[in-house]
Formats: sequence, structure tokens, C-alpha cells
Amino acid sequence: MLCPENYQPKLSEEDQKLFNRFVDSDHPLRRALGLIDWQSFYPFLAVHYSADEGQPAIDPVRMLKLEYLSYQYNLSDCQVISRAKTDLAFRWFLQLRSWERLPDPSSLCVFRGRLGLKGFRAVFDQVVAMARAEGFVKDRLRLKDASHVIANIAVPSTLALVAQMRDRLLASAAPFAPVQVEGERVQIELLRARTDGLGNEEKLLARVTHLREMLLWIEQLPPPPDADSDQQWQKLVEQCGTAHKILADQAHPEEGHRTLSTVDPDARRGRHGDWYKGFLVDILVDADSQIITQINVLPAGGEEAADALDLIRQEEQAHGNDIDSLSIDGAGYRGEVLRELEDPQGLNVNTYVPPPPAPEPKIFTPEQFVADSQQGSVTCPAGQTSSYRHRTPDDNGWIYQFKFSTCQACAFLSLCMTKTPQGWSGKTVRKNDYEEEYRRVRAKAQTDAYAEVRREHTMVERKLGELLNRHGGRRTRYHGTAKVLIQELMAGLATNVKRLVRLFCAQTELAT
Repeated sequence: MLCPENYQPKLSEEDQKLFNRFVDSDHPLRRALGLIDWQSFYPFLAVHYSADEGQPAIDPVRMLKLEYLSYQYNLSDCQVISRAKTDLAFRWFLQLRSWERLPDPSSLCVFRGRLGLKGFRAVFDQVVAMARAEGFVKDRLRLKDASHVIANIAVPSTLALVAQMRDRLLASAAPFAPVQVEGERVQIELLRARTDGLGNEEKLLARVTHLREMLLWIEQLPPPPDADSDQQWQKLVEQCGTAHKILADQAHPEEGHRTLSTVDPDARRGRHGDWYKGFLVDILVDADSQIITQINVLPAGGEEAADALDLIRQEEQAHGNDIDSLSIDGAGYRGEVLRELEDPQGLNVNTYVPPPPAPEPKIFTPEQFVADSQQGSVTCPAGQTSSYRHRTPDDNGWIYQFKFSTCQACAFLSLCMTKTPQGWSGKTVRKNDYEEEYRRVRAKAQTDAYAEVRREHTMVERKLGELLNRHGGRRTRYHGTAKVLIQELMAGLATNVKRLVRLFCAQTELAT
């Protein structure tokens, strides 16, 4: 393991005088260096390095600081290195001596690859742990919201997408079957000549058929002895998976969530106000400190409501805490999610969700029909019992059916149905499996506590705007869900450090 003492920079007296003269005492970076315990990150970084192999590593905390500066000021790798060469505030924050050189920008890419998602999540959690240790973060209330992240891709036509997938698949297969790949390239030219002059639908069918045939022999290739560590083989396996997804999209276009690009196969099309292509970033914010306590990234159109469960479990697992309450927007009005959130034997989180507006009832509502689970029937306000039932198409409730003769002769018919029953069936009543959860949500929405929580909920919207628009979270720098999550974790870290510095300063002012 790396030894932190080997990386303690010792600035000369001349360096100290220079920095003190040109970097103001209240500069944000001077405060960030003095108030945040950057040395505490060493245990989380050192596990990704070898203490006795290769050349001595660049100080990993300095690399982390460069990553922080990149997101704090929304700079690329080249831009942050270039600016750190001449910006004295940057050099002070990095504790660079006058004669020290900065690493090549490519070193930042190597650093990210070394840490991976696990390392960056540990770093993010450590900042939250600092805030918890100081008593800033409470467990009273979490605010949850999500927003869109635009993928850095060009979306081709379906015809071009299949062709791009074919070419990428052949390029990945070339090291393992060069002769067969050359034969497929000849086949492509023959296919192009044969479909010249045909419509796009015929061309697409021919390309899809060819891609499917290619997959048959590529997946029969024998793996190399070191398949698990062979990067070329793993790339081929990854490309085969993407090809299968594209073929499935063509076979079942009604299922949605289609692959948009071979460059970033994880990006999807979704709607957040307007249609976009990319991802969804989902966050939890502590209502007392305004610290972001957890972050996830989903493909566009992902299950935002269900992700509340993952966010809470991730935070509680990382910090061993027990969240009391959660505020979520209308996307959280999902019975199965509400049940799991509020389960006393599970998460046991008191959940505040705005219910959809209830229409003014003109006839008897489903709640007025009393269900008998043992008999599998409901009884109407007139005392009549349904004749049979069946599950709803989405399998989240029951549909109860009354006989035509029962409803036709009922004195309450005008209060029960807007139209006189026709044919063989009478009144139809739908009962949801999660009626109790929905009833609690509607009742809670009438309380003063709910009104207070909804006033606090605007904090998470402002925090999302800060993360996405000020710290580079709105557009992806990388491809793939895992790498986009690393980007959002670092944008969240920059947002949290800035907030934590303000909390420390406010605490100091109160003490004096």
C-alpha cells in the first residue's frame, strides 16, 4: 500500500511568500485546501496501487485534486493541466513547488481507469462521511429528484446503425479470425451491389440478415487461454452483446428502449420536458445540510421511482445510518415502490409523494365497493356481490365483474354507471393491490407536515441544477453507464466540497 508520508509536499519559503502574495486568503481553493481533509482519501486511493511494482506513482491525492479542479471549473483534461501550469491558485491547491512539473493529461485517463466506479464511489462517500462526522448531515429527511443527461453521440439512421454494428463486430473479430473477416468484407461488397436500387426497408432486411449470420460463426470462435484478461476478446464479447441488442430491437420494435448508437450502446431516448438522447441522473439530498448523499445514473426512460430504493440502500450501506423520511416527486406514486419503502420490516422510510389530482366523482368510486379476499368478490353500495374476477393486464390488481341482470334491476344504477348496461356484463370494478399505500399517500398530502416537506423539496431541484449546469454534469464526457456515473459522482463531489466549505465557514463565524 502507498505511504501517505512519501507524498507530503514541503513548499519552500519563497513558494510560500509567492502564494501568500497572489492567492487571497478567502479564495475558494485556499478554503477548500484548508478545510477539507484531503489526506483522508489516501486509504481509498492506495488500494488501487501497488507498493512494490512499476515506477513510483504520481501522488494519487494530487491526481484526485486535478479531477476535482476539472469538475469545479468544468475543464477538460488538457485544459486543467494547462491552467494549473500558470494559475497560482491552482498550484497552491495542488501544493506544487515552483520547480515541479505537472503530469501529462493522459495520466488522468489512467487514474480514472485505475480507480474505476468502485474507487470513485468510495471517494464520493468519504466526502459525505466528513459532513456526517461534523454533524451537518442528518437522517431526518432526504429529497430525491432526477434530471436528464445528454449523451455525446450522433444518432444514425437504423440502416446506418446496423452497418456500423457490422463493421465494429468485424474489426473486433479480425485478431481471432482474419481469413473469415476478409471473406465477410467481400460479402459486404456483393451485398451492397445486390441491394443497390432497392428501398431502405429491403436494404435494412438484407443487412440485419447478414449481421445475424455473422454472429453465428463469430460466437463459435474458440476463446483464447487467457480469455478473462484478454482485452481484445472481451471487446469482441461486448460487441456481440450489443449486436444481439440491436437485432432484438429490430425484431421487437414495440418494446421500446432501442439502442441508439454503437459508440454508446447504453444511451437511450427519453423524455424530460422534451425528448432527448442519453441518461437520467438521480440524486438524494439531505434537507438539513443540502449535501448530496447519493447518486445513480440510469438510461433515459429508466425506472426513476424504483431507483429510490437503490439510492437509500446504497447510502445506508455506505454510512450505516437509518433514513427517517423521503420526499419524492410524482414519479414515486407507484404502489409497489411505496410498499417497499414504508415496509416496517424493511427500509421503513416515511415517504411523501404528491398524489395525482382526484377527479370529482360522479358515480360510486372503487373504494365504495367492499372487497372480500376469501370469496374473491366485491360488494357494491346496494349490497350486491360481483360474479367473477380476473387479474389486470399489468398484474397489479383485480377486475371484478357484476352480472347484467343484477345491475339492470338495481335502484342505484344511475349512481353507479354513466350508461345503462348492454350485452351480458354489468358493472366493472378495478381494485389495485396497493390501495392501502395510495390511501396513505392521499391522507398524508392533507397534513401540515406534508406541506412543510414540499416547501423543502425545491432544494433538490436547485442542487440538481448546480450539479448539471455548473459542474459539467449535463453532457456526457464518456460513453457507457458506468463511466457516466463516474462523471456524475465527480460533479457531485465538486458540488459537495463547495457546500461543505460554506458550512465550515458558517460554523467558524458562529463560534467567533
